[in-house]
Amino acid sequence: MANMKWLSGLGMLHHLDMSGVDLSKATDWLQVINSLPSLVQLHLSGCELSNLHMYVPSVNLRSLSVLDLSYNNFNSSVSQWIFSVTSLVSLDLTECRFHGPIPSFRNLTSLELLHVAMNDFMNSSSIFQELSSSNLISLDISGCGISSSVLDSLQNLTNLISLRLTGNQLTKRIPKSLGNFCKLREIDLSGNNIGNISLTYFLESFFECKSPALESLWLSYNYITGIIPHSIGNLSFLRTLDLSDNQISGPIPYSIGRLSSLEELYVGYNQINGNLPDSIGQLSSLEELSISYNRLNGSLPDSLGQLSKLTSLDFSYNLLTGVVTEAHFIKLVSLKYLYGSANKLILRLQFANWIPPFQLRSLYLKSCVLGPQFPLWLQSQKDLKELDISNTGISSPMPESFVRSFSKLLYLNMSNNHIRGPLTFSGIPATLEFIDISSNGFWGTLHPLLCSSGVTTTYYLDLENNHLSGDIPECWEKWPRLGILNLGNNSLSGEIPRTLGSLDLQYLNMHGNKISGRLHSSLMNLTELDVLELGRNELTGSIPTWIGTKLTHLRILNLRLNRFDGNIPHELCHIRHIQILDLAHNNLSGNIPRCFNNFSILSDIESNSGDDFSYFINGPEKITEGDSLVTNGREDTYSSILPLVMLIDLSSNNLTGYIPSELTSLLELTSLNLSRNQLSGSIPEKIGNMKEQMSLDLSVNRLSGELPMSLSSLNFLSSFNVSFNNLTGRIPTGTQLQSFGESSFFGNKLCGAPLTEANGCEPVEAATHTIGEKKEDDGADWGLIISIVVGFVCGFWMIMGPLIVRRSWRIAYFGFLSKLSKFVLCLIIFIEAEKKNVKCDAANMGKLR
Repeated sequence: MANMKWLSGLGMLHHLDMSGVDLSKATDWLQVINSLPSLVQLHLSGCELSNLHMYVPSVNLRSLSVLDLSYNNFNSSVSQWIFSVTSLVSLDLTECRFHGPIPSFRNLTSLELLHVAMNDFMNSSSIFQELSSSNLISLDISGCGISSSVLDSLQNLTNLISLRLTGNQLTKRIPKSLGNFCKLREIDLSGNNIGNISLTYFLESFFECKSPALESLWLSYNYITGIIPHSIGNLSFLRTLDLSDNQISGPIPYSIGRLSSLEELYVGYNQINGNLPDSIGQLSSLEELSISYNRLNGSLPDSLGQLSKLTSLDFSYNLLTGVVTEAHFIKLVSLKYLYGSANKLILRLQFANWIPPFQLRSLYLKSCVLGPQFPLWLQSQKDLKELDISNTGISSPMPESFVRSFSKLLYLNMSNNHIRGPLTFSGIPATLEFIDISSNGFWGTLHPLLCSSGVTTTYYLDLENNHLSGDIPECWEKWPRLGILNLGNNSLSGEIPRTLGSLDLQYLNMHGNKISGRLHSSLMNLTELDVLELGRNELTGSIPTWIGTKLTHLRILNLRLNRFDGNIPHELCHIRHIQILDLAHNNLSGNIPRCFNNFSILSDIESNSGDDFSYFINGPEKITEGDSLVTNGREDTYSSILPLVMLIDLSSNNLTGYIPSELTSLLELTSLNLSRNQLSGSIPEKIGNMKEQMSLDLSVNRLSGELPMSLSSLNFLSSFNVSFNNLTGRIPTGTQLQSFGESSFFGNKLCGAPLTEANGCEPVEAATHTIGEKKEDDGADWGLIISIVVGFVCGFWMIMGPLIVRRSWRIAYFGFLSKLSKFVLCLIIFIEAEKKNVKCDAANMGKLR
């Protein structure tokens, strides 16, 4: 609406409600409203107003008692003209995002209802001092940043019936002055992180009133401790009690049964233990009961079946045991929502043809025991929208008409059972968004499911871990909204259908089948794909370059155990957000690309977004997908911790060349496996920079040189293997390397702990040759050998030749040698005689001369 001039002629108008009308372009709204002096009530909630007009010369709204401007994002200072309308009884400024300067409430003496949630100008003690003398009946100051100290200023508001303080900063003890509010019917203190206070202490303030009038108490999302006291039964008017998301322990007291007016009871997400009291069946007015995510044990009391007004029952994620029979549901005629997952309850019906008294919309019984027979009573629930009977021990065949029984079904989870039989899901409801029948015994082809139905709205389809066979049909035009597709671990064969490329898939898993052929170029259209899992198949050809140039959103690429050949395409380096790259057990050759440092998450250039490969589907829980990976020499399936796994596995190929030094910049990498290739050269010196490494396998290659000293700084290593290479020298000393067995170092010329033998420990100089240079062979040096032989021959004949030819030279030469020997002999005698003080004969010395 562009203007509101049409209202200006309605001078006698008393009531105007234009809530929800778009008035973003009506700049004259306040001018027109100010011309209606008889106006008593004005409701402009959610009208997209943005200009409140800070200053109005004269306010003519003398009769206005109700002003509602809530849910308009003014995001400005609060306008003073509002507080000059002295006739106001009710003022609602909820989520107007007003801030200072602080207005004065002194003139609003008739004010009884004040709702100012999500306005930070209220965080002032002076405002509450002004309000303390008012006659307020209802006060909502949620989300205003108010601290505990401000509450002391509220103690005089003894007429309060409703007080809402949710989402503030009331972290300290709540003052006992709340006991002054004996007229209070509802109080909401949820979401304040209130700590160091027991529930007993808090409730005592209300018990100071002779007859507590409290009807609604919300204390969720705090840190309230202690037990639920027996005195809770004294709040006889209580209709709503919300204690969820705290740290309350102990049992639910039997006195809870005295709250005959109670309609809503929420105590989930605490540490409550013990049995659910039988007195719970006395809450004849109860409509909603949530006790989930606690430590309740024992069996469900039969008295639950007496709650005829109950519409929602949630006891999931406890430690409940025992048998559930028809008696637990005998009078639950109003029940619409039943959540009982993750207990050890056994549903054992006395009558096989039992028809429940209720018509459910949501049923979640995951991990309870419903089998072995298929629960036929489910087909009576025609209003079902959500059904989870996963891991419930069902092993008998599913009736062919089962899924067709639910025309409104949105969510179906029957995974992790032993349901046998052909996959006859023809005629599935067009409304079905989620289908998970994984980990069962379904067999046959995909054609009945994929091709027999009309166009579906399904987003999630999981058929993993069954016995499905045959080709994957080209019927994907009937599944236009499909985003998650898991066909892993079946016996499917043939090629990947080309029509898959027409979908907007985020997750595609065909791991563990017999799929063959090349990857067709139509798959390059899957530009939103996060996960591509095609491992353990029979795919051939080279890895297409378009995987790197088109599928740039990939975070997991798993092509292990196929028959891919050729080089690893450098285009894969365009997948900057990759976290898991698994190309192991193929026939890949050539060098490892040196551009892997472009992986921004692995290089810690960008932080992990925290996305945990989970997808929110229609239902109470998000679905977390997993991947089968080999780490520490063992294949496991990772799901909840998958975001923490940073892995590159290129093992068991025919890769050659050096390990690129650029790999050492992948600082976030937790697992690197380059084993069983033909890699040569030395291990990069800076490999110790990869400090997050938990698994490192370089075994069965042709690596040479010494182990880098930086390896000693890898403190998180739990798996390490460099066996069967040409490594030499001493193993670096560190906190982790010496903890591995000798088998991690076998097949080298290494020494030092943990090896027991000291062979090959001579220091080895670091290799100085560069890439492309060829080292000389270690064969014989014939040039040196020939030089030695020639030198020896020449020296020998230069001395012996003249002696053989001239007789006089021979006499002189040997005479000299004779005298020299006598001189040496006498010298030895002289030295020995000196030791015994005996002198040698001087004559003999003279003859020697």
